[in-house]
Amino acid sequence: MAVFERDGVTINYEVSGDGFPVLLIAPGGMFSEFDKWHAMPWNPLTELPATYQVIAMDQRNAGGSSAPIAADDSWATMTTDQLALMDHLGHDRFATIGMCIGGPYIAGLCDTAPQRVAAAVIFQPIGLDDNRQAFYDMFDGWRAQVAPEHPEADQATFDSFRSNLYDGEFLFNMGPEQAATITTPTLVLMGDDLYHPESTSRERGRTHSLRIRSRPFRARRSRSRTCEISQRRCHQRQRQRRMRRACGHPTRLGSHRATKRANRCQR
Repeated sequence: MAVFERDGVTINYEVSGDGFPVLLIAPGGMFSEFDKWHAMPWNPLTELPATYQVIAMDQRNAGGSSAPIAADDSWATMTTDQLALMDHLGHDRFATIGMCIGGPYIAGLCDTAPQRVAAAVIFQPIGLDDNRQAFYDMFDGWRAQVAPEHPEADQATFDSFRSNLYDGEFLFNMGPEQAATITTPTLVLMGDDLYHPESTSRERGRTHSLRIRSRPFRARRSRSRTCEISQRRCHQRQRQRRMRRACGHPTRLGSHRATKRANRCQR
């Protein structure tokens, strides 16, 4: 892990792997810290470093990151942190993957610096659908935890910050009309609960012709597992052919292909 400091802000981050840079925006709402990826069904911290350079960060005042809290803090404040970190690492262009609160964060990146974001993947984005109070309550839970560490922020400061984050429409940091102007190639994996409503994912697709995956994500079988299954099936076919010969029945044409597949698996 490493630390990036800028204008009184400390950003905790981690870089792993080598290749085209991918910025990760972790789930967790106001507690968006990259360790939360380890509890997810698919973990980019372990899946991507073999092919990409993965940059994982804690958002300000989450995990190991910290910053003063001001009444004018907003989504744009975090976008500035994210772009500043990529500047610090020397990445002019990058892809990004985010989950949960990563949805509006990524939309903010694509809207603010479209020339820098090559592509995006969003898992279960948050959004407004008769659930604003749930986000107020989530923010207030975070406030209760961090307030003792921030004497510079009084009740009015926190209230203003909360309004800046969750009084907006659609993605909270922009409405559907503004979201429709985003042209970054994007894959959305749909949410279906109070904080990650299905309607948000579908509206993102409707306004921007995005690709939406509506079925649950399943990891691909490993190559070794695929070969094991193929080899087992080939052996079954060979036994069936021997039984047909013993009974005087003709064997199926083209069965030598199955044998070739088995031999390739054995190699």
